[in-house]
Amino acid sequence: MPDGALPVLDVQNLKTVFQTRSGEVHAVNDVSFSLRPGELLGVVGESGSGKSVTMMSLLGLLPTPPADVRGGTVMFDDKDLLNVDSKTLRDVRGGKIGFVFQDPMTSLNPVYTVGMQIMEPLRKHMGMNKKQAAARAQELLELVGIPDAKRRLSDYPHQFSGGMRQRVMIAIALACDPQVLIADEPTTALDVTIQAQILELMKELRTKLGMAVIWITHDLGVIAGIADRVMVMYGGQVVEHATVEDLFTDPQHPYTRALLKTIPTIAGERAARLTVIEGQPPIMKDAPASCAFRDRCDVAFDRCAVENPPRYDLGAGHDAACFYDARTGAPRDA
Repeated sequence: MPDGALPVLDVQNLKTVFQTRSGEVHAVNDVSFSLRPGELLGVVGESGSGKSVTMMSLLGLLPTPPADVRGGTVMFDDKDLLNVDSKTLRDVRGGKIGFVFQDPMTSLNPVYTVGMQIMEPLRKHMGMNKKQAAARAQELLELVGIPDAKRRLSDYPHQFSGGMRQRVMIAIALACDPQVLIADEPTTALDVTIQAQILELMKELRTKLGMAVIWITHDLGVIAGIADRVMVMYGGQVVEHATVEDLFTDPQHPYTRALLKTIPTIAGERAARLTVIEGQPPIMKDAPASCAFRDRCDVAFDRCAVENPPRYDLGAGHDAACFYDARTGAPRDA
């Protein structure tokens, strides 16, 4: 992946709001990031931090209403995906950008065979006939490690285990050799052995296809092994962004440091309690006017309650949205 390569996907100032009976929920707040060819960007954070909603906003996958993408640009293939017609967006989805959804139990259609669901994007986006699409579908099932692939093309989703259904979802997302693959917790339903196989598969596909990947996960151990860069989200915002090496060796945001401390180790005392982050993530009923993490933060001070911190550039592609400078142990200058 050349350092100077132009982004294959560039997102700037993305904002998404949900209309609910009790008022608005500001789920994505001014999110910006870019993705270069062949790069794997890890996106981490607690449930409710805005990871999945951000990525679904890019491709118009959220129901409207209640969702409302209120601002920003999503540049892909010289087009702003937030301002293209529905046909162009459909051509991008599944063709040039693949999406592995979080829940394979509900993402597959129960009344169609697995083979038909894999063949659909091949026929729509690649122009294959039925015979060609069936042959490619068999190759894809074999690629993701499903035995007796030819026979299993005729099976329905209920005939697969949860882990197997997740592999089918990955096969569908990879069907058209996309430029970008967005994987939302793609190994959650898999045991650790199969998870390792899927991770190796992703590494091979990145090398073979030059495919860029956005990998959403709660598992910092997975991110440590596969990511080039990491984006940490909290309260619908990016609170830290760095190379994977910098994030683990020099975390700058209090939330990132807290997440890293929650990882269990085998070296500690047996009777020691696991570290937890006290409190709950906020429900963003308004656009952020203060630090969303302040109530759970051990270094918060007065300014955090009256101003939302910007993302400070810390050099070497590292930035953090915090008024406290972890390197000096003092508040940043106003």
